[in-house]
Amino acid sequence: MNNIAIIPARGGSKRIPRKNIKVFCGKPIMAWSISAAISSNCFDRIIVSTDDQEIADVAQEWGAEVPFIRPADLADDYTDTLSVINHAIRQLMLDGQAPEFVCCIYATAPFVTFTDLATGLQSLIQHSSDYAFSITSFPFPIQRALRLTDEGRVAMFYPEHQATRSQDLEKAYHDAGQFYWGRAQAFLDRRPIFSSNSVPIVLPKYQVQDIDTPEDWQQAELLFKTLQQISNLSPSTQPYSG
Repeated sequence: MNNIAIIPARGGSKRIPRKNIKVFCGKPIMAWSISAAISSNCFDRIIVSTDDQEIADVAQEWGAEVPFIRPADLADDYTDTLSVINHAIRQLMLDGQAPEFVCCIYATAPFVTFTDLATGLQSLIQHSSDYAFSITSFPFPIQRALRLTDEGRVAMFYPEHQATRSQDLEKAYHDAGQFYWGRAQAFLDRRPIFSSNSVPIVLPKYQVQDIDTPEDWQQAELLFKTLQQISNLSPSTQPYSG
């Protein structure tokens, strides 16, 4: 097998400037993703796709490769993940390497673990699926979600469930935003990730935290430090600290 990790890390983050290399709990946040990829022993190469030379330097310092610089038209606020991964795979193919399995790992996913990455690859192969990616459950039944009206009042999105007990409602999940294993051809064909051809890797809620705002960042660091301090964490949930 020819397995490649691709970590997208553009330089133009707005809400948290230089987010992909900002220090998170002692090292650049991107370094946590690189370290997990290395420790998983799943990959022949770990590549960072970036348009930014400083990010490229940090990536190489922590053990990743930067064999190409991503063009600017694939590094703006509107570029989707599939386009970035598609470009990286095609670059590798131009250099004579045709990967079989590819894993997109987000640069700002410090809670990703090497065991979850390994589980993702195993599930992808075992189920002959296009993709395997991390999900987690919503903390509250989405069927009882509320919205704000134009009059400043509240209304239910699903009023038919106003009297339904929470335990009687179907559990709902969302993308955990950590990694997406996929067959290289699936990425090249731009097959949708959220489909019946994907298998989920279900993560506990405490292992998932979006980091889009300074408040998110602060909350993530507090959670991360707490998890590191809990001595009885199992190896499958303990953040990598090597």
